[in-house]
Amino acid sequence: MAGTTSHLLLIFFILFLSSTSLSASSLRKARKQFNVEDFGAIGDGKTDASPAFLRAWGKACQCSDVHTTIYVPRKRFFLRSVDFQGPCRGSSIMVHLDGSILVSPQYLEMGFQEDWIRFVDVNGLAIVGGYLDGRGKQLWWCKENSQKCPPGATSLSVYGSKNVVIRNLTSVDAKLYHVVIHSCENIKIEGVKIYAPSDSPNTDGIHVQNALNVHVLRTAIKTGDDCISVGPGTRNLRINRIACGPGHGISIGSLGKGLEEEGVSNVTVTNAVFTGTTNGLRIKSWGRPSNGFVRDVFFKRVLMNNVENPIVIDQNYCPWDEGCPSQHSGVKISHVTYTDIKGTSASQVAVKFDCSPISPCKGIRLRDIKLTYQHQPAESVCNNILGVAHGEIDPPSCL
Repeated sequence: MAGTTSHLLLIFFILFLSSTSLSASSLRKARKQFNVEDFGAIGDGKTDASPAFLRAWGKACQCSDVHTTIYVPRKRFFLRSVDFQGPCRGSSIMVHLDGSILVSPQYLEMGFQEDWIRFVDVNGLAIVGGYLDGRGKQLWWCKENSQKCPPGATSLSVYGSKNVVIRNLTSVDAKLYHVVIHSCENIKIEGVKIYAPSDSPNTDGIHVQNALNVHVLRTAIKTGDDCISVGPGTRNLRINRIACGPGHGISIGSLGKGLEEEGVSNVTVTNAVFTGTTNGLRIKSWGRPSNGFVRDVFFKRVLMNNVENPIVIDQNYCPWDEGCPSQHSGVKISHVTYTDIKGTSASQVAVKFDCSPISPCKGIRLRDIKLTYQHQPAESVCNNILGVAHGEIDPPSCL
């Protein structure tokens, strides 16, 4: 197992080194470039550059050239909460970040803003390179020590947009989520690096919701919450070559918070490594009535390194015992396949399927599972589930 782990980690390292922040051919395609310094941005990390960035965006967005580039030099720029609004006249805009972008560490300065940097209604957008510093430590401290704290702002959000690429971006210490993709279509996230301490609350790495055709590739996430979370209305999501840990793993859900909710379908996770995470592959729904669903999910070639809950379906999610005690989840979970899942569990129960008695999990498939606990056999637990197991299954299947 040690040799397999080292080999996979080496592959991830080589893939990260082989990616480039911006190819020469991409620059040549950009017919017109707008440098934020030409619009008054001062890269001292203190002066508010938000107006200059918005002026540069306005020029690029209204430019009728086929390709435009907004260039951020290798300096430190301070931004307040900004919205980059579309639609734009050209066919594509590239935001080429050589520099770092910082937000104020004073979490009350943005009040209850939901987002720090937000792109809305853009068709044809590339965000390439750069470093986002969410400076979330003061807010995390507040959440740990007080009940009078704002939720915080997501570092980078993309709403209502199509044909978007986020490549080779580094995001650290978000106040809330690092990256949110909401109500979008045809999104590619590649070579992104996300870092926050394991005890940073609500700092999900990537959250995808109500989105179609999203591909997350070659991404490393260390955070205090879900590495990748999948919300209602997500369809055709591909996650490949992901390193996660610390964090809470990859979670579909939580779902079923409301009665009327769109379902999640056609999700594939392949070639993932989880190290020291709370969960590995998780599907969770609230213990309350819902018309939601999860179906056609495929987990394949996944390595677990000391993961507390490597494989888990939890349909009795009810934090703080509010609004859901003594109820059962109505979310229908079906056709979920786990293939070639190997490694070590940090708890004796390595496989836990806790499904709803009124909406049992159906069509669950296990093939070639090898999970151990402290060099001893692990266990499986099943409630209200129908499925089959093939090949080598360890711990023994309870299906």
